[in-house]
Amino acid sequence: MEESTDMKGKVAIIGAGPSGCYTAQALLKAAPDLEVDIIDALPVPYGLIRYGVAADHQGTKAVTRQFDRVFTRMNARFYGNVKVGQDVTLAALEDAYDTVVVAIGLSADRKLGIPGDELPGVYGSARLTRALYEHPDAAPLPDLGPNPVIIGTGNVAVDLLRLMVKTPEELTGSDLGPGPTEWLEAQSFQRITTLGRSPAAAARFDPAMIRELSNLERINVTLHPPAQGTEGIEGVLAELEGTSAGALPVDFMFERTPRAIHQGPDGLILTVDSPDGSEEIAASSIITAIGFASDGLFDAGTCPGVGWHKTGPTGALPRCREDAQLLATEILKGLSPDPARIGRALLDRLPDTTDFAHWQAIDVFEKTNATPGRCRRKLADKANLLTAPTPQDA
Repeated sequence: MEESTDMKGKVAIIGAGPSGCYTAQALLKAAPDLEVDIIDALPVPYGLIRYGVAADHQGTKAVTRQFDRVFTRMNARFYGNVKVGQDVTLAALEDAYDTVVVAIGLSADRKLGIPGDELPGVYGSARLTRALYEHPDAAPLPDLGPNPVIIGTGNVAVDLLRLMVKTPEELTGSDLGPGPTEWLEAQSFQRITTLGRSPAAAARFDPAMIRELSNLERINVTLHPPAQGTEGIEGVLAELEGTSAGALPVDFMFERTPRAIHQGPDGLILTVDSPDGSEEIAASSIITAIGFASDGLFDAGTCPGVGWHKTGPTGALPRCREDAQLLATEILKGLSPDPARIGRALLDRLPDTTDFAHWQAIDVFEKTNATPGRCRRKLADKANLLTAPTPQDA
């Protein structure tokens, strides 16, 4: 994208997660004179990075340093604690800006769609990760019992598995908060099962994330059925099975298609179709990690979308960046700036918004007040997130 320095248009981006920030970055790199404002319902930015990336994957979270520069050097503005549809209408934004981009992601869990998937003890991965990573709107963490079953063969499933099997020492350097840490320590797992419909060779796990498991003390992996090959993800799984020798059994079950869940005398029973016919798997709880969906609360109208809001829950950060760059190119090609549009003056009228300086104060406070073995201690309560800490607090 060639740089154009004479573009004076106004762009609002709804959603301060990676897709929203990448879109702002691409727009301002090409047209530094644009007025770009990023809006979020939460008082703090970075969405999926803060509340969706695993607490022990700080290398991935480091992308926020790049996003910081969008606000500190590229002059985008952050307007937090703004709910579109409640604090300001989408129509008002469309009147105030030349373009409004929707980058709100997906916050709900995709349903299994089988009988019994609403039973107590069945939890979506989004619910669990929001609670583990201290999203201010998260539900309490549930007791998973001795033999939880994770349905899904993607990276969210393996993220949850990795956190569940880690020892307290192996969580050193993460940003897992005191509450989630205590919750993990209170769980008494005797066996963990991860299952999916595909063969092992077609599992969507990132090989690097499976290799991470081989370094963990407690895990002892068995593959069902046994690996048939040594190439690709199947080979990585087979290597994990051969090298893990901890005390906690972890079963990876493939070629299992969930058909129903029902309540048994000692917990849940998951019925699956397997290569050998119908099979029943006992579970103290069931975690579904099969993708995310829209919560259906926001109608984006005809506004251009980016990231998971547009594509569905596919692709990691590089895909988000590529999609954002493509959208930025399209926006700049078709942008017709209207000097009569008021832009951020609309948002400046709103009460109780937070800005990027507010986030910077929270960032310093959380890092300064990190508990031993942690890189930060998140402010989890929304009231605390709305009250910018002072240097004295830190």
